[in-house]
Amino acid sequence: MVAQPDRREEANAERGGVERIRDAAIELFGQHGVNGTSLKAIAERAGVSPALIIHHYGSKDGLRVACDQYVADTLLALKTDAVRQGPRLDPVMLTSQIAEFRPLMRYLAKTLVDGSPHVNDLIDKMVEHAEQYTEEGVAAGLVKPSANPRARVVVLFLFAMGSLVLHEHFKRLLGVDLIDGDEPPVAYLQAVLEIYCEGVLTPGTYQNVRSYLDQLEEQSDPKGGSDDERD
Repeated sequence: MVAQPDRREEANAERGGVERIRDAAIELFGQHGVNGTSLKAIAERAGVSPALIIHHYGSKDGLRVACDQYVADTLLALKTDAVRQGPRLDPVMLTSQIAEFRPLMRYLAKTLVDGSPHVNDLIDKMVEHAEQYTEEGVAAGLVKPSANPRARVVVLFLFAMGSLVLHEHFKRLLGVDLIDGDEPPVAYLQAVLEIYCEGVLTPGTYQNVRSYLDQLEEQSDPKGGSDDERD
Protein backbone atom coordinates (compact mmCIF):
# COMPACT_ATOMS: atom_id res chain seq x y z
CA MET A 1 0.00 0.00 0.00
CA VAL A 2 1.29 3.42 -0.93
CA ALA A 3 1.35 5.79 2.03
CA GLN A 4 -0.81 8.85 1.57
CA PRO A 5 0.86 12.20 2.25
CA ASP A 6 -0.09 13.87 5.52
CA ARG A 7 -2.29 16.87 4.72
CA ARG A 8 -0.77 18.83 7.58
CA GLU A 9 2.69 18.21 6.16
CA GLU A 10 1.47 19.37 2.75
CA ALA A 11 -0.03 22.51 4.27
CA ASN A 12 3.16 23.24 6.20
CA ALA A 13 5.26 22.73 3.08
CA GLU A 14 3.00 25.02 1.08
CA ARG A 15 3.08 27.68 3.80
CA GLY A 16 6.85 27.40 3.93
CA GLY A 17 7.05 27.93 0.19
CA VAL A 18 4.86 31.01 0.40
CA GLU A 19 7.06 32.46 3.13
CA ARG A 20 10.27 31.68 1.24
CA ILE A 21 8.91 33.47 -1.82
CA ARG A 22 7.92 36.50 0.24
CA ASP A 23 11.23 36.66 2.10
CA ALA A 24 13.20 36.31 -1.14
CA ALA A 25 11.13 39.08 -2.72
CA ILE A 26 11.67 41.43 0.23
CA GLU A 27 15.41 40.83 0.04
CA LEU A 28 15.66 41.32 -3.73
CA PHE A 29 13.19 44.21 -3.91
CA GLY A 30 15.25 45.89 -1.19
CA GLN A 31 18.42 45.48 -3.24
CA HIS A 32 17.22 46.12 -6.78
CA GLY A 33 13.72 47.58 -6.51
CA VAL A 34 10.52 46.01 -7.81
CA ASN A 35 11.16 46.97 -11.43
CA GLY A 36 14.73 45.71 -11.25
CA THR A 37 13.77 42.27 -9.94
CA SER A 38 12.36 39.49 -12.11
CA LEU A 39 10.08 36.67 -11.03
CA LYS A 40 12.80 34.30 -12.22
CA ALA A 41 15.31 35.84 -9.80
CA ILE A 42 12.84 35.59 -6.92
CA ALA A 43 12.07 31.98 -7.82
CA GLU A 44 15.76 31.07 -7.89
CA ARG A 45 16.37 32.73 -4.52
CA ALA A 46 13.36 30.99 -2.96
CA GLY A 47 14.09 27.62 -4.58
CA VAL A 48 10.73 27.42 -6.37
CA SER A 49 9.41 27.80 -9.90
CA PRO A 50 8.10 31.12 -11.30
CA ALA A 51 4.79 29.34 -11.88
CA LEU A 52 4.47 28.72 -8.14
CA ILE A 53 4.86 32.45 -7.47
CA ILE A 54 2.02 33.17 -9.89
CA HIS A 55 -0.03 30.41 -8.25
CA HIS A 56 0.29 31.96 -4.79
CA TYR A 57 0.43 35.69 -5.56
CA GLY A 58 -1.11 36.12 -9.00
CA SER A 59 1.57 38.48 -10.31
CA LYS A 60 4.72 40.33 -9.29
CA ASP A 61 2.54 43.25 -8.19
CA GLY A 62 0.46 40.90 -6.07
CA LEU A 63 3.68 39.73 -4.46
CA ARG A 64 4.71 43.35 -3.85
CA VAL A 65 1.39 44.01 -2.11
CA ALA A 66 1.98 40.99 0.13
CA CYS A 67 5.50 42.22 0.92
CA ASP A 68 4.19 45.69 1.81
CA GLN A 69 1.60 44.16 4.13
CA TYR A 70 4.13 41.86 5.79
CA VAL A 71 6.62 44.67 6.39
CA ALA A 72 3.94 46.95 7.86
CA ASP A 73 2.45 44.22 10.07
CA THR A 74 5.85 42.99 11.29
CA LEU A 75 6.97 46.47 12.32
CA LEU A 76 3.60 47.07 14.00
CA ALA A 77 4.05 43.93 16.09
CA LEU A 78 7.62 44.91 17.01
CA LYS A 79 6.68 48.46 18.02
CA THR A 80 3.58 47.33 19.91
CA ASP A 81 5.52 44.76 21.93
CA ALA A 82 8.08 47.44 22.78
CA VAL A 83 5.71 50.20 23.91
CA ARG A 84 3.62 47.81 26.01
CA GLN A 85 6.64 47.43 28.29
CA GLY A 86 6.15 51.02 29.38
CA PRO A 87 9.04 52.84 31.10
CA ARG A 88 10.74 49.46 31.72
CA LEU A 89 11.43 49.15 27.99
CA ASP A 90 14.19 46.57 27.46
CA PRO A 91 16.98 48.13 25.34
CA VAL A 92 18.79 44.81 25.01
CA MET A 93 15.77 43.26 23.31
CA LEU A 94 15.43 46.18 20.90
CA THR A 95 19.07 46.32 19.84
CA SER A 96 19.29 42.53 19.49
CA GLN A 97 16.49 42.61 16.92
CA ILE A 98 18.13 45.18 14.65
CA ALA A 99 20.00 42.66 12.49
CA GLU A 100 16.87 40.54 12.09
CA PHE A 101 14.94 43.45 10.60
CA ARG A 102 17.67 44.78 8.28
CA PRO A 103 15.97 43.35 5.15
CA LEU A 104 12.78 45.21 6.06
CA MET A 105 14.68 48.47 6.46
CA ARG A 106 16.36 47.97 3.07
CA TYR A 107 12.97 47.23 1.55
CA LEU A 108 11.46 50.42 2.95
CA ALA A 109 14.42 52.56 1.92
CA LYS A 110 14.37 51.24 -1.65
CA THR A 111 10.59 51.59 -1.91
CA LEU A 112 10.73 55.22 -0.80
CA VAL A 113 13.62 56.09 -3.11
CA ASP A 114 12.09 54.38 -6.15
CA GLY A 115 8.85 56.32 -5.69
CA SER A 116 6.53 53.41 -6.43
CA PRO A 117 3.02 54.57 -7.39
CA HIS A 118 1.77 52.43 -4.50
CA VAL A 119 4.05 53.96 -1.86
CA ASN A 120 1.24 56.20 -0.57
CA ASP A 121 -0.77 53.13 0.42
CA LEU A 122 2.17 51.71 2.36
CA ILE A 123 2.91 55.01 4.11
CA ASP A 124 -0.76 55.51 5.02
CA LYS A 125 -0.95 52.01 6.50
CA MET A 126 2.23 52.51 8.52
CA VAL A 127 1.08 55.90 9.82
CA GLU A 128 -2.17 54.26 10.90
CA HIS A 129 -0.13 51.61 12.70
CA ALA A 130 2.07 54.29 14.28
CA GLU A 131 -1.01 55.99 15.69
CA GLN A 132 -2.06 52.68 17.24
CA TYR A 133 1.20 51.85 18.98
CA THR A 134 1.75 55.46 20.06
CA GLU A 135 -1.65 55.42 21.78
CA GLU A 136 -0.60 52.20 23.52
CA GLY A 137 2.65 53.87 24.53
CA VAL A 138 0.73 56.74 26.11
CA ALA A 139 -1.53 54.30 27.96
CA ALA A 140 1.52 52.34 29.20
CA GLY A 141 3.21 55.48 30.54
CA LEU A 142 6.08 55.35 28.03
CA VAL A 143 5.00 58.19 25.73
CA LYS A 144 3.89 61.68 26.72
CA PRO A 145 0.40 62.74 25.60
CA SER A 146 0.25 65.25 22.76
CA ALA A 147 -1.97 68.25 22.04
CA ASN A 148 -2.15 66.99 18.44
CA PRO A 149 -1.47 63.25 18.47
CA ARG A 150 -1.89 62.63 14.73
CA ALA A 151 0.36 65.51 13.68
CA ARG A 152 3.07 64.32 16.08
CA VAL A 153 2.85 60.77 14.75
CA VAL A 154 3.03 61.91 11.12
CA VAL A 155 6.05 64.14 11.74
CA LEU A 156 8.00 61.55 13.74
CA PHE A 157 7.18 58.78 11.30
CA LEU A 158 8.31 60.80 8.29
CA PHE A 159 11.46 61.82 10.17
CA ALA A 160 12.21 58.11 10.61
CA MET A 161 11.51 57.33 6.95
CA GLY A 162 13.77 60.21 5.95
CA SER A 163 16.57 58.61 7.97
CA LEU A 164 16.23 55.46 5.89
CA VAL A 165 16.28 57.39 2.62
CA LEU A 166 19.39 59.31 3.75
CA HIS A 167 21.11 56.28 5.29
CA GLU A 168 24.25 56.76 3.20
CA HIS A 169 24.76 60.23 4.72
CA PHE A 170 24.37 58.84 8.24
CA LYS A 171 27.13 56.39 7.38
CA ARG A 172 29.30 59.18 5.99
CA LEU A 173 28.73 61.70 8.80
CA LEU A 174 28.15 59.53 11.88
CA GLY A 175 29.84 56.29 10.87
CA VAL A 176 26.68 54.24 11.41
CA ASP A 177 24.96 51.96 8.91
CA LEU A 178 21.18 51.93 9.29
CA ILE A 179 20.66 49.46 6.46
CA ASP A 180 23.47 46.92 6.19
CA GLY A 181 25.55 47.16 9.35
CA ASP A 182 25.96 44.15 11.65
CA GLU A 183 26.27 46.27 14.80
CA PRO A 184 23.62 48.52 16.38
CA PRO A 185 23.94 52.13 15.14
CA VAL A 186 24.87 53.39 18.61
CA ALA A 187 25.67 57.02 17.72
CA TYR A 188 22.35 57.33 15.89
CA LEU A 189 20.39 55.70 18.72
CA GLN A 190 22.06 57.92 21.34
CA ALA A 191 21.10 61.06 19.42
CA VAL A 192 17.53 59.86 18.85
CA LEU A 193 17.17 58.93 22.53
CA GLU A 194 18.39 62.37 23.62
CA ILE A 195 16.03 64.16 21.23
CA TYR A 196 13.04 62.03 22.23
CA CYS A 197 13.63 61.93 25.98
CA GLU A 198 15.49 65.15 26.80
CA GLY A 199 14.29 67.41 23.99
CA VAL A 200 16.31 70.07 22.20
CA LEU A 201 14.81 73.45 23.11
CA THR A 202 14.18 74.68 26.65
CA PRO A 203 10.60 74.68 28.04
CA GLY A 204 10.46 78.48 27.99
CA THR A 205 11.29 78.52 24.30
CA TYR A 206 8.54 76.01 23.61
CA GLN A 207 5.89 78.06 25.39
CA ASN A 208 6.93 81.26 23.63
CA VAL A 209 6.94 79.80 20.11
CA ARG A 210 3.85 77.64 20.71
CA SER A 211 1.83 80.68 21.81
CA TYR A 212 2.77 82.46 18.59
CA LEU A 213 1.85 79.45 16.45
CA ASP A 214 -1.49 79.14 18.24
CA GLN A 215 -2.19 82.77 17.39
CA LEU A 216 -1.39 82.13 13.73
CA GLU A 217 -3.76 79.17 13.76
CA GLU A 218 -6.57 81.28 15.20
CA GLN A 219 -5.98 84.09 12.72
CA SER A 220 -6.07 81.73 9.75
CA ASP A 221 -9.48 80.30 10.74
CA PRO A 222 -10.93 82.20 13.71
CA LYS A 223 -14.31 80.47 13.64
CA GLY A 224 -13.28 77.09 12.31
CA GLY A 225 -15.18 77.40 9.02
CA SER A 226 -14.82 78.69 5.49
CA ASP A 227 -15.36 82.32 4.42
CA ASP A 228 -18.69 81.35 2.84
CA GLU A 229 -19.86 79.68 6.05
CA ARG A 230 -18.90 82.71 8.14
CA ASP A 231 -20.85 85.01 5.76
